[in-house]
Amino acid sequence: MLYKENWDSVKERWRQYWKRANTGLPLIYLVAEKPDKQPLPRELEIRDTFDRYRDASRMTARFRHYCENHLFLADSFPNISADFGPGSAAAYLGSEIVFHHDTVWFEPCVKDWAAHPELRFDPENKWWKEHFTLVKDIQALAGNDFYVGIPDLMENIDVLASLRGTQDTVFDMIDEAEEIHRRIAQVNKAYFDYYDRFYDIVKNDADNGSCYTVFQIWGQGRTIKIQCDFSALMSPQNFRDFIRQPLWEQASRVDNVLYHLDGPDAIKHVDALMEIEEIDSLQWTSGDHGPDGTLPDWDVIYDKVRRAGKSLWVRVYSGGFDDWICGAERIVKKYGSRGLFLMFPQMSLEEAEKLLDYGEKNWKDIEGSFR
Repeated sequence: MLYKENWDSVKERWRQYWKRANTGLPLIYLVAEKPDKQPLPRELEIRDTFDRYRDASRMTARFRHYCENHLFLADSFPNISADFGPGSAAAYLGSEIVFHHDTVWFEPCVKDWAAHPELRFDPENKWWKEHFTLVKDIQALAGNDFYVGIPDLMENIDVLASLRGTQDTVFDMIDEAEEIHRRIAQVNKAYFDYYDRFYDIVKNDADNGSCYTVFQIWGQGRTIKIQCDFSALMSPQNFRDFIRQPLWEQASRVDNVLYHLDGPDAIKHVDALMEIEEIDSLQWTSGDHGPDGTLPDWDVIYDKVRRAGKSLWVRVYSGGFDDWICGAERIVKKYGSRGLFLMFPQMSLEEAEKLLDYGEKNWKDIEGSFR
């Protein structure tokens, strides 16, 4: 890639990460500002929400400027997000999108499941056509210079909650359980109708590699993030009854799978998730404005992930630079460097070099104390 040195060797490290077999350092996301970084030209500043989310040419130009003024170090790589917000499958299936500068949401459109048509791929849906064209246009502009991330489509009951509304979906699970099972199955089928079309556009021809937006992950073949944020409202038995099987079906159809666990109320489902062999790695988010992934409180999650033989994805951001190193150090020393991905905030080149030097001296081929 134009903006990434030693990409071939980094790709090999990603291949090994999914197997929990990488050697040397843990995988590290590390982007540094160039010392002579230039501000975004005024003519490229975001004008409105269309400019932010829907203008392929200007979105790509802004990302090129970002690449030209930053260094993608360690195992990070340049990739542009072309999201229509988290959960765009809901829009393809009937929701209207509401764009704001700092968020995107989807308006409920289902009043009664009994009267609602089957949820299926619709090539004529206006949002699907626009989003597909946007990703295709950005890929053409990107060429082989950087990756285009597969959009965050979302899955299973999270999509239903966007279509129906969260509160009504809770009641539907009680009053219309069989209908919810049926609708989740429809979402699962439609998911791959959309995912596969995006994948065919953005995959790298040399190795069919792909990356998934937001989480900065790359893998050879089909690479996805899966989740169920709605699970925060579900009991462990509800989760097993409604969600575990659809997640397995989804994970079993692709090559590399990261599970995104979001919020303290979702921790109760880790046991069920770790039973799904096809999930390769788990990423934990403590919720809005919560502490980062290095807090010892989260070891109750990581212990189960390691016992299941899966990789970890840990975001480091609480405190300042010294806190980042201290937090990462604790994770590396306990869980080892294999099958570990550490995502750091953007920093200066001086800080990045200091971090990498520390890692080279202290984080290579660490077995970890956890057994």
